[in-house]
Amino acid sequence: MGGCFSKPKPVEVKIEVVIPEKERSKEEMSPNGKASPLIYKVNGTARHYHLEEHPIASNPYHNPKDVVEASVCHVKDLENGQMREVDLGCGKALLIKESGEFHAVGHKCPHYGAPLVKGVLSRGRVRCPWHGACFSISTGDIEDFPGLDSLPRFQVKIEKEKVYIRASKQALQTQRRTKMMAKCISLSNYNLSSTNVLIIGAGAAGLVCAETLRQEGFSDRIVMCTMDRHLPYDRPKLSKSMDSHPEQIALRPKEFFCTYDIEVLTEMQVAAVDVKSKIAVFKDGFKMEYNKLLIATGNTPKTLSCKGKEMENVFNIRTPEDANRVVKLATSKNVVIVGASFLGMEVAAYLAERAHSVSLVELEHVPFKKFFGERVGRAVMKMFENNRVKFYMQTEVSELREQEGKLKEVVLKSGKVLRADVCVVGVGAVPATGFLKQSGINIDSKGFIVVNKMMQTNIPGVFAAGDAVTFPLALRNNKKVNVPHWQMAHMHGHGEGFDDVVIQGDLDELKFVAFYTKRVSRSWRVGTRTAFHAEIRRSDEVVAVASMNYDPIVSKVAEVLAAGRTIRKRDVELFVRHGKYVRFGVLSVLDVRG
Repeated sequence: MGGCFSKPKPVEVKIEVVIPEKERSKEEMSPNGKASPLIYKVNGTARHYHLEEHPIASNPYHNPKDVVEASVCHVKDLENGQMREVDLGCGKALLIKESGEFHAVGHKCPHYGAPLVKGVLSRGRVRCPWHGACFSISTGDIEDFPGLDSLPRFQVKIEKEKVYIRASKQALQTQRRTKMMAKCISLSNYNLSSTNVLIIGAGAAGLVCAETLRQEGFSDRIVMCTMDRHLPYDRPKLSKSMDSHPEQIALRPKEFFCTYDIEVLTEMQVAAVDVKSKIAVFKDGFKMEYNKLLIATGNTPKTLSCKGKEMENVFNIRTPEDANRVVKLATSKNVVIVGASFLGMEVAAYLAERAHSVSLVELEHVPFKKFFGERVGRAVMKMFENNRVKFYMQTEVSELREQEGKLKEVVLKSGKVLRADVCVVGVGAVPATGFLKQSGINIDSKGFIVVNKMMQTNIPGVFAAGDAVTFPLALRNNKKVNVPHWQMAHMHGHGEGFDDVVIQGDLDELKFVAFYTKRVSRSWRVGTRTAFHAEIRRSDEVVAVASMNYDPIVSKVAEVLAAGRTIRKRDVELFVRHGKYVRFGVLSVLDVRG
């Protein structure tokens, strides 16, 4: 509902980028201006920390040449609750009007670059239309994940009914802002074999922990260790953009770790943890003492159990090198993908136009039935079939056959034989916690680390997070749950099961939204203030939602649920059409403009 409703006299809005004095003082107070390269030796082998000298960038807003000014719109062009992208010549900003006040922030979500103008504005924040990240419109701070960075905030000024926009060119170009962080007091004073905080695992959960510690003013030593040869990267992109190089999918550039004194040990695998002595023992014999420990090792992909599983050209995609190798080998060749998992389906989508043929083998009769229901699963399956992906459902692999040491055929239990030059396995994963079996840390029967609501294990000073844990979810009466999802690794939350699926839109046209409902029992207070009793009432309520080509409906639902409200099954159509929902018999309206 953007756009002009009338043509009043031009008024200029002034927007300029500023850093609060408090933030500036933090930036100027760095106790350790730059970090030096650190090297230690184990068994005569030199190992390098990913820390190197890097000058800290000066405040970009102090340079007048970095500032741009432009005229945008009349103040009456926007109604309350509306958003608009405004072009400043060298970049865009998101102009917002809420409760009579103007705000301006970056116009792209720092996570994957979604246009926030297509998102949802509600309760002083804007929610990304793609993956649901939330940002404060007054500060730009990220308030809900996924993503690591906040939005740049631009100051809005209205003077004598003239509109000016004043903004940093750098902020307009980067469209992201990293929160101010503390730095280590003095790395030179530390023993290389000891650290205050040791983080095992360098995925999203581990990195968020390290960054949060620095953001909260923690100035002691932080060491992250990973089996990977690379600094932390966006692992989900391995199956979405398979030919990407490590630096293209890095969560942070190497200069970031240097600037904020977060040490990363690459190609270092922890073999055991002695919780009594507070020592982590690495596979190569190196030992590191710690004060606090976070275990964020994630999952390990399952492998096939059939004959030939060890041969060349059979892949579990775990690293950038794996993904790059698959793309190279699959080009104009025959590919077989085992497992219609998210990874398997994404790999099939990526290779469909590159490979000579793509065949997908799955034990179930419909992809994603457990997650999205049969109707949505069939719609997705049809879309893939229309793009040259051949499905072999309700069967398994019985054998992989080779010729001259390389994969040649995949034999199915149904008797079908598929030509295959490359095989990608995506049949699930198990928690990477085997090294903890003798540690005394509580592990459940499936291998997950059991933690409380503070992500603490049964051992004092030992915490765990990410895909490898089960944690109590308040929304499900503190039931222990595990959800191996990228957003989960940033901030833990969960939706559990469904009884029915309500479809709005057109499945055949792949423009739809699916509402997943479940019978829920709630306690109602009936009567007056002085005389009342409790009644248990049951209703079918929306517990999850999925969509395709229907943005930003999922973000709208997320805002309702985040506010503690509910959408009943009988009100789904009303919600889709008008943004309305019923709560305890009272009709309410969600502000869905923008």
